[in-house]
Amino acid sequence: QLQASGGGLAQAGGSLRLSCAASGLTFSYSGMGWFRQAPGTERKFVAAITWGGSRTFYADSVKGRFTISRDNAKNTVNLQMGSLKPEDTADYYCAAAPGVLYATTSEEYAYWGQGTLVTVSS
Repeated sequence: QLQASGGGLAQAGGSLRLSCAASGLTFSYSGMGWFRQAPGTERKFVAAITWGGSRTFYADSVKGRFTISRDNAKNTVNLQMGSLKPEDTADYYCAAAPGVLYATTSEEYAYWGQGTLVTVSS
């Protein structure tokens, strides 16, 4: 089970931090990722992190502004979002891929949390 939190309203240029708590899976051996879906669009990859957190991957649209991290002792994965833009407005989903080092496509993820809404005003 994945439980995402931290969404809300932010102004353009501001910051938000999303967190996702995992239970019921082997978190330390799960690739973790964040995706987002704006109204009327497909769910898109945002960021991914490997088991130990040594490697991270980002969509071009968020590179340099967002940072994904994980704490295997606490079974949590975070997404620090900075320099927010109105186009970052979306429902954000965390996802887990047990046994997969990392994944950047939604098809590779077996478990999904509920979305947390991020709204960025201009």
